Amino acid sequence: MQQIDYHIPVLFNETLEGLAIKADGIYVDCTFGGGGHSKGILNQLNENGRLIAFDQDADAQENLQNDDRVLFVPQNFRHIQRFLRLHGITAVDGVLADLGVSSHQFDEGERGFSIRFAGPMDMRMDRRQSITAATIIKTYSEAQLHKLFEQYGEVTNAKTLAKHIVHQRSHLPFVTIEQFKALISSVVKGNPNKYLAQVFQALRIEVNDEMGALKEMLEQLGAILKPGGRAAIITFHSIEDRMVKNFFRQGSFEEMPDNPFESIAKNTTFKLVNKKPVTASDEELKRNNRSRSAKLRVAERL
Repeated sequence: MQQIDYHIPVLFNETLEGLAIKADGIYVDCTFGGGGHSKGILNQLNENGRLIAFDQDADAQENLQNDDRVLFVPQNFRHIQRFLRLHGITAVDGVLADLGVSSHQFDEGERGFSIRFAGPMDMRMDRRQSITAATIIKTYSEAQLHKLFEQYGEVTNAKTLAKHIVHQRSHLPFVTIEQFKALISSVVKGNPNKYLAQVFQALRIEVNDEMGALKEMLEQLGAILKPGGRAAIITFHSIEDRMVKNFFRQGSFEEMPDNPFESIAKNTTFKLVNKKPVTASDEELKRNNRSRSAKLRVAERL
């Protein structure tokens, strides 16, 4: 099969080191993509080791190596436990998730992920689903749009933007990226590219229910990881990172206040391998701009 050009895997060595790979272990790559991290895992496994690769994007299958140790599951990682069980796997030694969108997805204009190309307002990672970015722009209420632009895009004038879209959408077309950019052009604030990137990020997160999928996957880790098994999660957004941090620390997604006089129940399922998130080295930052906002958190199953 012809390999598709995906991104350079971020924090590659740090992630493999964090997983503390056992040669005969079973590992799950929740976000196979270009297979970069998976290849690194396979290089450390012997003939008895196994890798289960999840990816909801059909294009990722083009990057599969011809290797009997690999099982590909064309599904969202939110269904991780169900599909492991379907294949007779009850517990694994490690789970990896790189939550970034691949360069390949950004560079395919017809996928609608990038402001740089002409294409439809799509943004679906799994093209089997029906909800697209256009659906959200067309059907969400002003309050729903305001919330998603504010939370997921940190858009400065999220309320104004939501109100403007609702007022304009009935008589202006917005099926394509260019049409949508024209629709909101009068309310863009600051650097247009940065502003549009934030708006597109918010829509992409909502289209793919990225936060919901992450939450569901994290909640299943305790059941699927063997004692001593590790989870390595790479995030690119402050909300994702906060979710992972809180879950690994206290087993919930709530933000706990830093009060020295209050006793916070510690997570009895996981222990943090690194107290602070691992970030890219200066060398990697020069080589791969994508690593700028990447944060790796690793936790071990108790």
